[in-house]
Amino acid sequence: MFIARNLGGYNQMAEFGNEIKKALIELRKEGERKFNQTVDLIVNLQKFDPKRDALNIFIQVPHKIRDKKICAFLTTKHAELDTITEADFRRYSDKKELKKLEGKYDFFISQATLMPKVATVFGRVLGPSGKMPSPQLGIVQSAEDKSIDELREKINHSIRIRAKEASIKLGIGKQKMKDEELIENIESVYHALLKALPKGSENIKNVGLKFTMTKPQRVSLK
Repeated sequence: MFIARNLGGYNQMAEFGNEIKKALIELRKEGERKFNQTVDLIVNLQKFDPKRDALNIFIQVPHKIRDKKICAFLTTKHAELDTITEADFRRYSDKKELKKLEGKYDFFISQATLMPKVATVFGRVLGPSGKMPSPQLGIVQSAEDKSIDELREKINHSIRIRAKEASIKLGIGKQKMKDEELIENIESVYHALLKALPKGSENIKNVGLKFTMTKPQRVSLK
């Protein structure tokens, strides 16, 4: 799906939503599968060097896609989260155990006081995978429930963009979500991305929208 590079102004914003709606209608014509397909947003970039132009941001979307599997590094066990305390760290000296841990969870958070040891013990695996607890969204000052609950809510409404190449693919929703919810999530992600890119809209080559089992839909906005 190709989207105009300049979305300034109310009319263009309205047209953006209309064209996304049309793309979703076309995607839904293929019918439902036996599972709730992910709706993927594909943004192809130009004039962008991922090695030079680092892009690693978290974007808040208005509609939760799914509950993420979260693991916490805390000084005490949390009643509702899988928790690894400092006493458990020694279990992960084996890289195979680290890889199992990394594959089991979508997101890791940490108490600030534990971060130096978390980096030492877990960084060799969580770092390359992009799952190390981040100051942007992943560090808590204490194991107090309220702050962790607030962070969990933010995480479940967040999408991370970490560009390693000049093409970005993001799950922005599920097939069974309402079109209006999907459109609002897409708009939130797209406009945050425009702000984060070094040349803004000039870095956008084209944008695609697809379900897990479909081909991308392409829409040209004039």
